[in-house]
Amino acid sequence: MAKVRFDAVRKVYPNGYVGVAGASFEVADGELLVLVGPSGCGKSTLLRMVAGLEAISDGTLTIGERVVNDVAPKDRDIAMVFQSYALYPHMSVAENLAFGLKLRGQDKADIASRVTEAARVLELDKVLDRKPGQLSGGQRQRVALGRALVRQPQVFLLDEPLSNLDAKLRAGMRVEIARLHRSLGTTMIYVTHDQIEAMTLGQRIVVLKDGQIQQIDTPMALYERPANLFVATFLGSPAMNVLRGRLQRGEAGWRLALGDGTALALGEAGLPQAWDGREVDLGIRPEHLLPAAPADAGLAPVVEVVEAVGSEIFVNLRLGERTLVARLPPDRVPVPGETLPLAIPAGRVHAFDVETGARLVA
Repeated sequence: MAKVRFDAVRKVYPNGYVGVAGASFEVADGELLVLVGPSGCGKSTLLRMVAGLEAISDGTLTIGERVVNDVAPKDRDIAMVFQSYALYPHMSVAENLAFGLKLRGQDKADIASRVTEAARVLELDKVLDRKPGQLSGGQRQRVALGRALVRQPQVFLLDEPLSNLDAKLRAGMRVEIARLHRSLGTTMIYVTHDQIEAMTLGQRIVVLKDGQIQQIDTPMALYERPANLFVATFLGSPAMNVLRGRLQRGEAGWRLALGDGTALALGEAGLPQAWDGREVDLGIRPEHLLPAAPADAGLAPVVEVVEAVGSEIFVNLRLGERTLVARLPPDRVPVPGETLPLAIPAGRVHAFDVETGARLVA
């Protein structure tokens, strides 16, 4: 096991494109850290620099106590799991698991012991004689994990390993990976574009956009205190509602004037008096739009589309010229065209600067 430290690490391609701009953070020894962001944000580039598959343009990358900028991939003591599994179709599961160790000249008894243990941990012991083509997608992914596991590396690198699985298998494999991490206590860096994977797996998450780190924190801290509008809208499903308007303080409390004659009553939202008259992007999570009596409602949008998913319903709403989504309990399903009185609990709004997108701290 080992920590991984990035000190002002940059990746600039020959055409001048900046893939990663000055990343500085540390992955703790034994931590499962997730790199998340949209396509092209730099997350896979960061991972490939740790693996030695991408050259570092500037800065320092350290694994354990060793600077590895110029160390060959095979000498970095890391193991990587790819999206495509990269299994040898003509080899059995046992042979796939053992292949890397044989290339390194490991003792046969040691190889057999490691393969047996990896198969036990990943519940592959009953399929060791099968070829990859005879396995399910989840089993193939476990073989790919096992091939990394037998190496007993200092650091595991996982590059979108669940992207090829269907929704049910992805959910199951998330549990497998979390269980494996708890069992091994090995440092893991996990790349995904899926915010559900990031939130459920990561002890900490690094959110990236356009090669730049937006925020690093625990999943719930990112969700409850996003540093900027990008993080706020990227994490959470359905996404955070964002309304641009002008804050106004009156006798009945705060309101957000939207400029088309529509306003949201926010009540005692806990905002600074100095924000009176300030234009903001106001964020409201779908679960914080709650059914209310008409007299207590802060807004009364019109229902457009209702998505019932069993344990909850997602209600798509129109408020003047703007759309909102509310996450509601399924005890009463509204109908399209209905006016739905809603209220926002005190302190459950997020304010962002309209120019920079930065979170405004009360």
